[in-house]
Amino acid sequence: MTRAFIFPGQGSQAVGMGKALAEAFAPARELFQEVDEALQQNLSRLMWEGPDDQLLLTENAQPAIMAASMAAIAVLRKEGGLDIARHARIVAGHSLGEYTALCAAGAFGVADTARLLRIRGHAMQEAVPVGVGAMSALLGASIELAEDATRKAVEQAPDDEKNPVCVVANDNAPGQVVISGTKAAVERAGELAKAGGTKRAMALAVSAPFHCPLMQPAAERMREALAEVTIRPPAAPLVANVTAGETSEPETIRRLLVEQVTGRVRWRESVLQFARLGIATAVELGGNKVLTAMVKRIDKDLQTVALDSPADLEAFAKTL
Repeated sequence: MTRAFIFPGQGSQAVGMGKALAEAFAPARELFQEVDEALQQNLSRLMWEGPDDQLLLTENAQPAIMAASMAAIAVLRKEGGLDIARHARIVAGHSLGEYTALCAAGAFGVADTARLLRIRGHAMQEAVPVGVGAMSALLGASIELAEDATRKAVEQAPDDEKNPVCVVANDNAPGQVVISGTKAAVERAGELAKAGGTKRAMALAVSAPFHCPLMQPAAERMREALAEVTIRPPAAPLVANVTAGETSEPETIRRLLVEQVTGRVRWRESVLQFARLGIATAVELGGNKVLTAMVKRIDKDLQTVALDSPADLEAFAKTL
């Protein structure tokens, strides 16, 4: 099968997410109820009604985004007979979306995935004191320019700046690279990138500096949490964020999910790998077409399908 099923990460959340699916399909309602029970929280009501500031909290946003995507999977299984082993060549997800991808492929159960993402969101939020870290999007930057700017930002730190950190966190698409680290170093890297020809360095409204070495406490927390969960071989291989390579081996997946907390999200490289694996179509489930837009920038020849609304799912189910 020449499809890749892809799942979005943080930033794709919005009040109202998943509500239309729940109103239209019983399997979606059941999925949201399962997540609510696993978390002992009425997360679905928060997703549908807000308030926005509570949904934006990392520990809520991560399981919410997963739930919205998995609701779509639940509907497709019921309405279209979706079988990941038959209908997908690979699965992939952006950051937390990697957990959703593994859940969709049967490596994790829904309840375990929800609980892991609650732990992950909380651990990432707590790893760095507010105001210490920052993230910035370098718009128009090549990966080489971004890597050079982050390296120089650390090297050029003044003597009184303690433990500067700045790395490439997300290689999202050509001209869209996100950097992460300590606030002063990230700001300095932005200026260096602009001097090197980057169009803009845009500070991101995030609660913590994700995917950089400052997240090591969160990585250790996830090592503990993942050690307590059974990981089954996925029905389709995962193209992993930190390697941009495919794997189906449970212990490798466990290790890569820990490394992913501090490591680079190699999304551009992952999508380029799709063509080498014979993928013709990338199917995004949930996410307001965030990943679909990236995919189109990375590989214009790759077909894309974004599934968000009940009509989207009903139409796609007929193609399975």
